[in-house]
Amino acid sequence: MEFTKGHGTGNDFVILPDPDGTLDLTPGLVAAICDRRRGLGADGVLRVVRAAKHPEGVALAGEAEWFMDYWNSDGSIAEMCGNGARVFVRYLVDTGLATPADAALPVATRAGIVRARVDGDTIAVEMRRPRLYDASTATLGGLTLPGTAVDVGNPHLVCALPAGLDLPTLDLTRAPEFDPVVFPAGVNVEFTAAGGPVDGVDGHVLMRVYERGSAETLSCGTGACAVAAVALRDLERETGLVAVDVPGGRLTVTVTADTCWLAGPAVLVATGRLAAANLPD
Repeated sequence: MEFTKGHGTGNDFVILPDPDGTLDLTPGLVAAICDRRRGLGADGVLRVVRAAKHPEGVALAGEAEWFMDYWNSDGSIAEMCGNGARVFVRYLVDTGLATPADAALPVATRAGIVRARVDGDTIAVEMRRPRLYDASTATLGGLTLPGTAVDVGNPHLVCALPAGLDLPTLDLTRAPEFDPVVFPAGVNVEFTAAGGPVDGVDGHVLMRVYERGSAETLSCGTGACAVAAVALRDLERETGLVAVDVPGGRLTVTVTADTCWLAGPAVLVATGRLAAANLPD
């Protein structure tokens, strides 16, 4: 089985080329591939398949040639992954499967069509505008924090830390507790703190995230979009540009009247062949 390894600000993925949709990808195989000691190790798997060859992509085949079949590291399926989409596009472009042009490159996902622009090392993807829709809480150890529920094609809960509590001190080795009534399919939980002034942006936020199905990751693209939308709301702005610093680097999020652009580096670091028979059961 051929593979490529890539990441976007430390959010890492194993990319499996499967243009005709013939690979028998199962939850167990995905979890084994993502095992960081006995597999390749990753936050998730990106299967590269033609939209017309995937049952969840065929309805979008008229708008996009390629479907991003994204799986979390535990073998569960997610609707969308912002950094994954950026790494997916890097793979399409670097392997010649797609050619960037003046028009944004469309990619089919379970959350609909996203569009990407390539500018050297930076790839930006256009997604739906984040929708703030409820208030809820997350509990971490003995600490319960209020937060804002945000829909970015997948569910998020953005919780700002109170004064006196430092972001690096949070223990994210265990999943935060949340309200299953508000989030029946689970949720990605972002913890945030205010960042210092940054030239050229309207806001600057520091973020850590516990991703549904993947535990803590160094970055989360849709999470950064959710955090940016909450930051702009707190600034009493409808639109704007926000810098979001994650443990793996910096992402920039541009919220417009209708959409949201997520931008940052996306790189491929290795290619090879995977001995699937030697992976853990």
